[in-house]
Amino acid sequence: MTHASPPTLTAATVVRGSTSLSWQDIVSVARDGALLELTEEIWQRIDNARAIVQGIVIRGERAYGISTGLGALCDVLLEGPQLAELSRNTLLSHACGIGEPLSDEQTRAILCVAVNNYAHGYSGISREVVEALLALLNLGITPLVPRDGSVGYLTHMAHVGVALLGYGEVRWGGRILNASDALQTANLPPLVLGAKDGLSLVNGTPCMTGLSCLALADAHNLVEWADRIGAMSFEALGGQLDAFDEQVLALKPHPGMQQVGANLRAHLANSEVVASFQGLRTQDALSIRSIPQVHGACRDQLRHAAQQIDLELAGATDNPLVLGTPDNYRVVSQANPHGESVAMAADLLAIALVELGGIAERRLDRLVNPLVSGLPPFLVPHPGVNSGMMIAQYVAASYAGENRQLAQPAVVDNFVTSALQEDHLSMGTGAALKLLRVIENCTRILAIEYLLAAQAFEFLKTRRFGEGTAAAWQRLRAVVPPYEQDRWLAPDIASAVEVLHGTA
Repeated sequence: MTHASPPTLTAATVVRGSTSLSWQDIVSVARDGALLELTEEIWQRIDNARAIVQGIVIRGERAYGISTGLGALCDVLLEGPQLAELSRNTLLSHACGIGEPLSDEQTRAILCVAVNNYAHGYSGISREVVEALLALLNLGITPLVPRDGSVGYLTHMAHVGVALLGYGEVRWGGRILNASDALQTANLPPLVLGAKDGLSLVNGTPCMTGLSCLALADAHNLVEWADRIGAMSFEALGGQLDAFDEQVLALKPHPGMQQVGANLRAHLANSEVVASFQGLRTQDALSIRSIPQVHGACRDQLRHAAQQIDLELAGATDNPLVLGTPDNYRVVSQANPHGESVAMAADLLAIALVELGGIAERRLDRLVNPLVSGLPPFLVPHPGVNSGMMIAQYVAASYAGENRQLAQPAVVDNFVTSALQEDHLSMGTGAALKLLRVIENCTRILAIEYLLAAQAFEFLKTRRFGEGTAAAWQRLRAVVPPYEQDRWLAPDIASAVEVLHGTA
């Protein structure tokens, strides 16, 4: 789900202290416009690691990425002015992404995760670079970062980095400006980079992690709506409530399943419609009676993904890492920028949300089918001359079909880069971008189910609906009137999407 408009900076402030930021903190800064501050303890950590780098430079010691080339050029020793030149060249050469730019909130999420990574104090990046990144965030200056071109990391943060040098474009106050003009207007001089600054800017997992933080927020919203809308479809289709019995569900103790069961019972509480259908059939179709099992499994994967993302935020993801003090230090080349954990979490969550949308499409198909619904064909009072909701189901099916294609995990792909030096890649940024697309598609499927279930309620409203389902019905009716005869349906779907987004 993409929020294209730039965030409005608020008075709220997120403070990065000794504890890492959570994924919710990242969303607060990226989407809600909260300011980001670092405590004095964090600045001391950053300065300590920087002092180690400066000592290495002064003594002319060999250390990957500080006094050597990068990737397959790691054995090329550099010195003097070449070290600053390497940082600058790293940004310029790595800023080769293509395609449409990320949304402002996506780029801000990436920026925020990068700052959180430097705050661990193991990067060796200069204070001035971190201050410049904070200024971009807190002033609302957002570099235009191309969406495509990452096999794990590097390109997206390189585009952020070159903006700090005055290259490229940024969005500020709703306008697109040359980065150099924006820096000058904001009284931010273009950065002069030192040793390791360029590598630290492009390294780590801020891109895939930042995008995944936004996906987590959207997915949490989506699973709540899925339970609410699923309950409406269950009610409209005369579902047998025994399938949601608390004692029965407890015999299969998956936590998500228990939560969904509780939600469904609350949404359907005191429903005369549900009561009137009890005993009508022995059991419902699986898309109706397995809502706790399927939605619950999706919630469990969401919980797992959130845990993985928070662990990634709590970790230092630079290469090399700078440990110790200027008098007793280690520079360790390792693979913490490899984003396997994030990529797997994003892929698994995408699969879960494909299932969430898939079962919703099966439910809404039953709503428009008079052979199984007991409702007028395609949910219109006078079918024949009116097609009703017939083609809305086609639209949902198309999104469900695309989601099945997107369910292919990105992490299992692999390519060889940097002349065999980097020969196993996470594809984590692709996994996160794919997850966001799945969420967008799933939101639209659920919006169509919402629209259809609300229309089905029009034929059952002589009896009282459940406490939660009635509220959801009235929420949609505040922006979408009943469908009495064929009208332009696309705006109704768009309005239902806005309700799910919380913007209507």
